[in-house]
Amino acid sequence: QVQLVESGGGLVQAGGSLRLSCAPSGSLFNSNAMSWYRQAPGKQRVWVASITRGGTTNYADSVKGRFIISRDNAKNTAYLQMNSLEPEDTAVYYCNQNPFWGQGTQVTVSS
Repeated sequence: QVQLVESGGGLVQAGGSLRLSCAPSGSLFNSNAMSWYRQAPGKQRVWVASITRGGTTNYADSVKGRFIISRDNAKNTAYLQMNSLEPEDTAVYYCNQNPFWGQGTQVTVSS
């Protein structure tokens, strides 16, 4: 069964950077857009950023100018470069490529 697997989460101080990766666990060809979502404790999961196969990107206002989404189509892998991290960015980050979801990776930003 194909799954998406996130990696790269961790603990970082405010102002620091992290790079998340999302890759399929098995053989998968999927031309759908790839997206990142996040869910903070006690809150709903919210959309963060998306990228189409052609490279068109969109960002939530809360991360615009700080986060960069990219993808490697040959590997069907997505990345989320997160810069200038803030404590408010603390959440579990999930990768999505319909109809698949990853299991999430924890990002914690200390003040």
